[in-house]
Amino acid sequence: MSDANVPATMRASVLTAARRIELQERAVPEPAADEVLVRVTAVGVCGSDVHFYQDGHLGDWQVTEPLVLGHESAGVIVDVGRDVSPSRIGQRVSVEPQHPSTTSAETLRGDYNLDPHMRFFAVPGTDGAFQEYVTIQSHFAHSIPDRVSDWAAALLEPLSVAIATGRRAGFSAGDRVLITGAGPVGLAIAQIARVSGASEILVSDLSAPRREAARRFGATTALDPIADADAIREAGVDSFVDASGAARAVQGGIESLRPGGRAVLVGMGLPNLELPVTQIQNKELWLTGIFRYANTWPAAIALVASGQVDLDAMVTGTFALGEVEAALSSTSDPSTIKSVVEPTR
Repeated sequence: MSDANVPATMRASVLTAARRIELQERAVPEPAADEVLVRVTAVGVCGSDVHFYQDGHLGDWQVTEPLVLGHESAGVIVDVGRDVSPSRIGQRVSVEPQHPSTTSAETLRGDYNLDPHMRFFAVPGTDGAFQEYVTIQSHFAHSIPDRVSDWAAALLEPLSVAIATGRRAGFSAGDRVLITGAGPVGLAIAQIARVSGASEILVSDLSAPRREAARRFGATTALDPIADADAIREAGVDSFVDASGAARAVQGGIESLRPGGRAVLVGMGLPNLELPVTQIQNKELWLTGIFRYANTWPAAIALVASGQVDLDAMVTGTFALGEVEAALSSTSDPSTIKSVVEPTR
């Protein structure tokens, strides 16, 4: 059983080489037994998409064959595999864009995001969501209430990064938090810090428009990392989160921590950088990284549906499927917070 309007072919925006996107006609994928077919209504543009587009690689991942980008997505279920109830057809969903092994040690202990065999949307080897239809395992197609928009449903993915970060950083009532980098993830982390009860949320960014955005999304203080470098180092915060990937931001942020504080690295920058090891040892700092998320979507949906987190306000531009290159390029404008591609246009 499927939606009678599902066509045989679809449009897909395909990265064929660095800085080259082609709009192609492809067959609509068929859902496997445990999967659903989703008609995509909204896809957020992520910094990883931009890196793959501009450079043809990101970290150890190298694009060696055509790849559909986009992993922040939402849509409507239009078909199901044989092991999935047909009652799911017509549901609006947010897509958790990963397919881990069911038997890896990481999955079995609940850390499925760390599965070394992971197939993740828009990472070489697995196509993403800049196309009209995608398939995903049914349990990773999260039903959303009507009060959550398509835009917000797509942006539950970066919000999930923020939730995973907040859990790792141990945000709690009365905390003082420093976040370096006021891009979409940094702003989502600021919102999570706020709803977690942080009393002071410091956000730093080189861009004046992004500092202003930080104030709108929960920052109690917005700082210039150059002009306010001394104030940042001397802040004595409980938690520091880097969402910039910049070496100087990481070093300054670690120095900003009180003894026993927690540092969480989210932004992807240089593969190696120098750290203030003496401070880490003498202050017994806790330092870790974040790699995606696990078991975050229920919390993300609840926070947005209740109005505690505003994702719609983060959207600063929308683009049709034939405008993916423009959507990717839009992120270079400091006034851009989040661009969204709408494949149904």
